[in-house]
This record gives sequence, C-alpha cells and structure tokens, in this order.
Amino acid sequence: MIVLVLVVLCLPPWWTLLASGADWPLPVFVAGTAVLAAWLVSFPWLMVAGHGPRRIDRAARIADTSLGVVWVLFTWSVAGGLVNLVLSGFGVGGADRARTVAVAVAVVSAGLLGWGHHEAMRVPRVKRLDVHVPRLGGGLDGTRVVVLADTHYGPIDRARWSARVAEAVNALDADVVVHAGDIADGTPTQRREQSAPLGTIRSRLAKVYVTGNHEYGGEAQGWLDRMADLGWEPLHNRHVVVQRGGDALVLAGVDDVTAEHSGLAGHRANLADALAGADPADPVLLVAHQPKYVPRAAAAGIDLQISGHTHGGQIWPFNFLVRIDQPVVHGLSRHGERTQLYTSRGTGFWGPPFRVFAPSEITLLTLRSGTGPADA
Repeated sequence: MIVLVLVVLCLPPWWTLLASGADWPLPVFVAGTAVLAAWLVSFPWLMVAGHGPRRIDRAARIADTSLGVVWVLFTWSVAGGLVNLVLSGFGVGGADRARTVAVAVAVVSAGLLGWGHHEAMRVPRVKRLDVHVPRLGGGLDGTRVVVLADTHYGPIDRARWSARVAEAVNALDADVVVHAGDIADGTPTQRREQSAPLGTIRSRLAKVYVTGNHEYGGEAQGWLDRMADLGWEPLHNRHVVVQRGGDALVLAGVDDVTAEHSGLAGHRANLADALAGADPADPVLLVAHQPKYVPRAAAAGIDLQISGHTHGGQIWPFNFLVRIDQPVVHGLSRHGERTQLYTSRGTGFWGPPFRVFAPSEITLLTLRSGTGPADA
C-alpha cells in the first residue's frame, strides 16, 4: 500500500513535467526521471530512520521536506495535466503546449513552496475571536484565552522561533493559556531546548496542557512531567477551576483519543474523570486535542471545546482529506444545543516545513457572557 501511494504521488509530476509531449532533451528527461525514482526508493528508508526508533533528525528533515515538495508537485501536476488535456481538446497551444504547461507547473510549484516555507517558519499571526458562552458569569466576561496547538518541535531546530512565539503570547496579556497538544515530535530530552521557552509564558489565571497523538510516539508521560516542570497544569483527565469576580470556569482536559492504544497505563480519554468533582452549574472549557471528540463533549453538555490536530490541512488540498476524519478543519462551530468547538489551525507544522493556504495561528479567544448575535 505504501509503495502504491508513493507511485501515485510520483506519476503525475513525471507525466506532466517530463513525459506528456514536452519533448525535453534526453538528458533532461533521464535526469528528471532518475530524481523521482531515487525519491521513490529512498523515501521509506529515510522516514524509518528519521521517525522510527533511531530518530535521526537529518534523515527526518530530508524525508519531510521532500514529501512536501512531491505533494505540491503532485497537486499542481494533476491540475496542469487537466489544463493540457482541455487545451488539447480545443486545439489550443500547438506543439509547445505541453512544454508551456510543464514550465507553468514548475514555476507555480516553486513559488508556492517558497511562500509555504516562509509561512511555516514565521511567527504565526494572531487570530482574534469573541466566543459567547451563555453560562459564563459576568465576573469572567472578557476572559482572554490564548490557544497554542501543534507546535511540533522536531527535527528542524526552532528554539529561536519558540522564544518568539512565547514573546507574542505574553504580549496578549492572557488570563488563560492553552496548549492543545502535539507539542513535539521526539522525546522531552531531544526537544528540551525548543520547549524551554514555554516556561516563560505568563497568564493571570492558568496555563493548561493536554497530550496530542504525537506525544504517544515520544514519551507522553515525560511530556506531561516536562510541562509541569515548566509551570503548566497538565490536564491528564482532570480539571482546574479558575475564578474571578465571584464566578467560576472549569478548565478540563482529556488525553488524546489514541492514548488508549498506546500501552501506557492510565492513559486514555476519560471525560468522566476529567469532570469528577466539578460543580455542574459552572461552565466548562474542555481541551481535547482532536475535534472528533466533540460528540462526547456535546453529550456531556460541555460549553466550549478547544482542539487542534488538523493544521487546517497544512498544505492545500490536504484539508479535504482531513475533513474525512474530522468534523471540522478549522474555526468556530456549534455542536448540539450548548456545545461550541474551536479548532485551531495550529501554531507550528508537522513534517514538511510548508504551509500552503493554511496559515498557522496563535489564537486569542475572548469569552463573553450571554448570547451572541447568532444565538439571539
């Protein structure tokens, strides 16, 4: 299956760029074919070396970057192939049509990869949104919740980026800071320098963190301990209560839905444990890494769930594939009578260091008591 997927990814670039009548000189055709064949053969080994037990960061960087390049080439080669077919049907373009399309696909792909790399490596823009929580008491009206998700500290050293993200968060003067999981690809020891700036983040009321699915490939309990050492509240199927002006808000968190199959004792998404002892009259903000946890949140009457995981698709058009697995790709949505879900596009990136039509974000949610215009 893996080999079939890789072949499918390689065929459109090979056909559109090299073999569809572009009539390149033989050395160009042979060299291009050889590059794609070399990637096809080497990619599985690089992925195993980079993301398997050995975790060789150099291999991971090569594998991840090349995967992003091939995905973009695949997408726009398919589009270019369709354009070539349509033009051919109308007799437009003549003998140079295929070569023109090939050059256009290469130029568009190169431009998107350059822009996408810049978008992935930059400090995310701040996305601001008011969220009306009807059960929120007036004393907590205006509570500022900053959301980080999917920082994915990994093979590319982003310690400086992490420090700049922390500075951006501190500039937002948050009451609550949330990290919604997928903190890193690797162990706490491997990513110690990159995660250290999280310890400098300030908040008035609480800083809370839950595990994502990637923690369960890199010492999930170690990451819970690491975040506690950095001054965060790990919400390992538990909750904390914040108060202001005589009103309370329950901040609850559950392990990622993949935790149950991780083999780690005591790790699984358990909403009943997370809410145990909470006053049912208090509104609940639940942090759950994957949006698809929201049916359980809605059944329990949660007021607001915050999630990440999707990256907004990260590299278009992957968002359409994400939508098959998740109910929402990004943004604020309603589920049932009470529950709202905010899905972050994520602060960092996974694997390929590119973001195309799916910008990263640091999210500032301002909680408002009472109903909003859409609920009135």
